[in-house]
Amino acid sequence: MKGNEAVGEAAIKAGCLCYFAYPITPQTETPEYLAKRMEEENLIFLQAESEVAAINMVFGASAAGVRVMTSSSSPGISLKQEGISYIAGGELPCVIINVVRGGPGLGNIEAAQGDYFQSTRGGGHGDYRCIVLTPNCVQECYDMVMNAFDLADYYRVPVIIQSDGIIGQLVEPFDMHPYKPIFEKFPPKNWALTGCAGRKPNVVRTLYLNPPNGLEMHNRKLEERYKKIHSELRWSETYNCDDAEIVVVAYGATSRIAKSAIKQHNSNGVKVGLFRPKTLWPWPDVELVEIARKNKGVKFLVIEMSMGQMLEDVLLSLMDVVPKKDILFYGMGGGWNPTPDGVYEKISEITKK
Repeated sequence: MKGNEAVGEAAIKAGCLCYFAYPITPQTETPEYLAKRMEEENLIFLQAESEVAAINMVFGASAAGVRVMTSSSSPGISLKQEGISYIAGGELPCVIINVVRGGPGLGNIEAAQGDYFQSTRGGGHGDYRCIVLTPNCVQECYDMVMNAFDLADYYRVPVIIQSDGIIGQLVEPFDMHPYKPIFEKFPPKNWALTGCAGRKPNVVRTLYLNPPNGLEMHNRKLEERYKKIHSELRWSETYNCDDAEIVVVAYGATSRIAKSAIKQHNSNGVKVGLFRPKTLWPWPDVELVEIARKNKGVKFLVIEMSMGQMLEDVLLSLMDVVPKKDILFYGMGGGWNPTPDGVYEKISEITKK
């Protein structure tokens, strides 16, 4: 299967009742796949008239307490940002798939990672966060979508799967295992709009005009939730990092390219490791700092298909433990992607200094 198709199958297995989306390259295989599969499973598929309509349908379905998903690529996700802010403000769980392409603007349809700021900094207006998971293979597309529904329901937040055009279009075998929740128990959805017979009506809202401090209290509640998420949910993977002299930091498709170069370079007598964040938010800062403290004098090479967006989080994480001159960058935006040879050459340049 393609990564985009595995995303759709995982959603069905995880109990997604509703899916609303609009086609855009390079994610169109997801709605194409779900158009057939959701009909087979007697679930709700609707191709909306626009990305704006799709995200507001997500708001409505989530408010009714059901598992719901949408998907798009970069310009389409931009159009959804107001709705995502409303969903976050209403404390509603949902899953949002972003198969990133080149930008800004319409850009191109090549794979990119230039939506990092948009995903990890909220993207829309106001103080809010989305959990952001980032797969680097078809297996993780499948697994992380299942995890995303669980995380959304458990924490009552939107969860973004930030894929890219390479991972979305990639075809490889994977284990299509049954859905297994990652939590033993989920909070009851006693806030959902399911009809008020026998109870007081529920209200899902994002407007707080009266009393004057209502919105401040709401924001403080959300902030406490985000702190809890940061303390409980920092996922990362390391490869060959013990005693490494250089640690490459990369995610998504770029991490696979980097790993190929690292395996080749480790035969040259300089130990090179890989640190791969699997959650872009919460960013695994504690885990990265631990590597820096264990490996005295280590240098970090950040590789990404953007002009250096994740680089800012690496710099912020390591500012007290690693000199800025020892944090280097290799990347480009607009649909560029590194090659194993290019990464190998960049590592070689560092080892010669």
